[in-house]
Amino acid sequence: MIDTYADPGAPDRRGGWRFLWWLVTRQTRRSVTGAVVSSVWMGLMALTPYLLSRAIDDGLAPGDGAALAGWTAAVLATGVFNAGLGVVRHRTMTKVRMDANFRTVKLVVEHAARLGAALSRQTGTGEIVTVGVRDVDTISNSLTVVGPGLAAIVTYGVVAALLLPVSVQLSAVLLLGVPLTAGLVGPLTLRLQGTETGYRERQSVLTARIGDLAGGLRVLNGLGGKGLFADAFRRDSRKLREQGYRVGAVTSWIQALGMGLPSVFLAVVTWLAARLAAQGEISVGQLVSVYGYAAVLILPVYFFIDCGYELARAVVAARRVVRFLSLEPTVSPPDAPDAPGSPAVLHDPESGVRVVPGRLTALAGARPEQSAAVVDRLGRYSSSDVTWGGVRLDAVALPQVRERILVADNEADLFAGTLREVVGGRREPAEETVAEAVRTAAADDIVLGLPDGLDAAVDAQGRNLSGGQRQRVRLVRALLTDPEVLLALEPTSALDAHTEASVAARLRAARSGRTTVVTSTSPLVLDHADTVCFLVDGKAAATGTHRELLRTEPGYRSLVARDTEPDEDAEPDEDAEPDEEARGAAGPVAGVDEEVAL
Repeated sequence: MIDTYADPGAPDRRGGWRFLWWLVTRQTRRSVTGAVVSSVWMGLMALTPYLLSRAIDDGLAPGDGAALAGWTAAVLATGVFNAGLGVVRHRTMTKVRMDANFRTVKLVVEHAARLGAALSRQTGTGEIVTVGVRDVDTISNSLTVVGPGLAAIVTYGVVAALLLPVSVQLSAVLLLGVPLTAGLVGPLTLRLQGTETGYRERQSVLTARIGDLAGGLRVLNGLGGKGLFADAFRRDSRKLREQGYRVGAVTSWIQALGMGLPSVFLAVVTWLAARLAAQGEISVGQLVSVYGYAAVLILPVYFFIDCGYELARAVVAARRVVRFLSLEPTVSPPDAPDAPGSPAVLHDPESGVRVVPGRLTALAGARPEQSAAVVDRLGRYSSSDVTWGGVRLDAVALPQVRERILVADNEADLFAGTLREVVGGRREPAEETVAEAVRTAAADDIVLGLPDGLDAAVDAQGRNLSGGQRQRVRLVRALLTDPEVLLALEPTSALDAHTEASVAARLRAARSGRTTVVTSTSPLVLDHADTVCFLVDGKAAATGTHRELLRTEPGYRSLVARDTEPDEDAEPDEDAEPDEEARGAAGPVAGVDEEVAL
């Protein structure tokens, strides 16, 4: 089975069927072993009725006790051996399934990491969740029927061969059963592919909306849009349910045929065999064997139909995986110019923002998404004409950009682990460096409040931390990266005024001489910036210091003064009374979430 850290290989992305075949060929020996073992296992089941017929005709009918005992022992030995073979078959096919599962998961996860920032622009959250959970599971489960599916065809041939000496008519009936089954089930499997594809597409859309609802419930509630969103979600849920019913209808027919067709075969073959026995053309033992053959055929027919059903679903899932793996990451041309050799000006022509190296620049706008759009362009997370030292940023080799420019999102993911691992990431910073970053982000109370300090466990996404604590932990992580250019989105929006003022002052000191950009409308942060860019409709309407803009720009004053007349000579109040976060967030879980509600 594939090792956790092994290379999963280069997948065949030319289609769903080719991807499934690639998964089979990645473990050829195991797949062949599963098919052979399954064929022998099922074939021995078909051999048992023959042994019973011999026991009746050679031992029971003539009263030959030795023959009867010999054939009975053969039946027992065959059953015991087949039981062990069944264990081997099950274990082998389980390994086939797990290998396909792990291999596909590795491919999906590694490709998602390779896409990086391009992932969210090329596909939705719901699509990723559906591919990573449901489709991977569907694909891996389908490979478990490869062995039994082939064995079903082999067993059909074995039974037909065993019946040929008994009755050509009975053998012909069984041989006609395979094409008849394919003719009945084939159109249904094709229809299942179509309905399953539509169902999966709508399911991914709905999954994405669930994520949006969970992440933006507070905002929706504040805007009064929760009911509207809930109504749309109900409508989509009803449509998904209706599509699910259509998928279920096709599936029910396939499963019904899987149980019904073998019963029809059993009835037809038994009736024909009984007539032949009554006419004296076959013996009683042969009659029993024919009934046994027909009974045994229930399993091959079921596996044959189940194989078609699973593969019909798997090819739909495989097409979605292939489509995801076909997404291309943003790559730099081979002749891409190098980044500037020293700190240089970042200029965004679309907004007019110029980021001078070595200074703390703040972007202040009434609409946070417009400020975020500027940061995305400056960080090369969206297409733009941004230049870096006179060179187009999108022409520079991407690894150089990522190494020197960091966008610190205030909603960035936090992975589970100790606090030290969460803020350190792949690096192992020195204790003094961590302590300095913790102090700069005013996160001392978080470390002191946790039972084991930096070695305390943090849940995924920081669920055992409050909103303000999570924000400061993200800032600590960004500071430990120590980039040449730090672009921080609303780094203090969830903090109380006292903590926010402390973070702003310490951030300016810690990043002295290096380029830092923050987005904020808080006067406590803006007053510490060397340069403030006042954005109106995403454009730089005015540039200057915080106090200069307060004097000269009424729009800026209205945005940041919070309906109060500013005192231009006032200094940030470092001794202001802390609010709920400063008073109550000493522990790992705060009683009140500090995130600012609309």
